[in-house]
Amino acid sequence: MTTYTTTRQVEFSETDMAGIMHFANFYRWMENVEHEFFRSMGLSIHTELDGQHIGWPRLESTCKFKRPLKFEEIVIIDLSIEEITQKTVTYKFEFKKELDGETLRVAQGQMTTVCATVEPSTGKLAAIPIPELIRNKLLP
Repeated sequence: MTTYTTTRQVEFSETDMAGIMHFANFYRWMENVEHEFFRSMGLSIHTELDGQHIGWPRLESTCKFKRPLKFEEIVIIDLSIEEITQKTVTYKFEFKKELDGETLRVAQGQMTTVCATVEPSTGKLAAIPIPELIRNKLLP
């Protein structure tokens, strides 16, 4: 299984009045970590390949919350690929923090994306098989 790990620090702008990270930021972080994962392999989430503009629209995204995150806490985020089909990639995200020497699960997310061509002039999307160059880098 392909896994990518990174860290984030909760910023003040990501919190509510109680100093707890707003739930919507977990979704932003999942997307940002996916982009970072692609860059780590020398790829981009929006790329041109063989004359086609390729992107990864979302089909589904969920997140289950276990514990709050607070301003300035450091979060460990693990992205792993759960499934690759002909046209889709499903990622699993584990959000963890260290507290008193113990690693605690904060949240668990999942996101399914589809490989698609994007017509630049119209924005029209069409699902395509994942190009071999990209598929080979996604596989362990």
